[in-house]
Amino acid sequence: MRLRRKAWARPELESDPKVIYNPMHYKENWQEAFGNNCPIHLELGCGRGQFINQCAELNPHINYIAIDLYDEVLVKALRKINEKALHNVRVIPMNIAKLESIFKHDQIEKIYINFCNPWPSRRHHHKRLTHPQFLSGYKKLMKDHSEIWFKTDDDELFKDSLKYFAEAGFIEKYRTFDLHQSEFTENIKTEYEEKFSNQGVKIKFGIFEVNKGSQD
Repeated sequence: MRLRRKAWARPELESDPKVIYNPMHYKENWQEAFGNNCPIHLELGCGRGQFINQCAELNPHINYIAIDLYDEVLVKALRKINEKALHNVRVIPMNIAKLESIFKHDQIEKIYINFCNPWPSRRHHHKRLTHPQFLSGYKKLMKDHSEIWFKTDDDELFKDSLKYFAEAGFIEKYRTFDLHQSEFTENIKTEYEEKFSNQGVKIKFGIFEVNKGSQD
């Protein structure tokens, strides 16, 4: 569903220093943006921000970066950040395909991909955020033995993504086809996750470790 553009969203984002419009400035030193040397975690496609806000609140010694393309959802994420007075989250409005322009190699310690567009048509599979061409790019930016946590409601996307991660040289550490009935205890729900699970849809989840030994 296409979001309706809201004229007030961009000015609200631009007025807040936690929203970074010049991320390339920090490519060599993201610690400058946070004022500390804490680990960096990314959420790719943060939506309205429920997930990353809870993560940041529970883990004040981790720096979180929320990335999304749409002002209309980012402004809602930003409001949640400000309501909780969180100082360890930064917001970047940008296309995820440009990640390599704003991070140097071996900088990221964890990436979250939650309920991304499944792009069901085969001709669009290359647009999936778990496609090998994306995974190879993430891998360069991540530290060895860091992890990608991936959640989806879509069966075909999850099954294909298991192959994608293997093809890109990641090590599968965990998988479940029914997260809410699994033994996994560290889950934080997103807005979409609550919606789908309330409809009886099983949530698929996997953890995949970066293996620099297999990097191209």
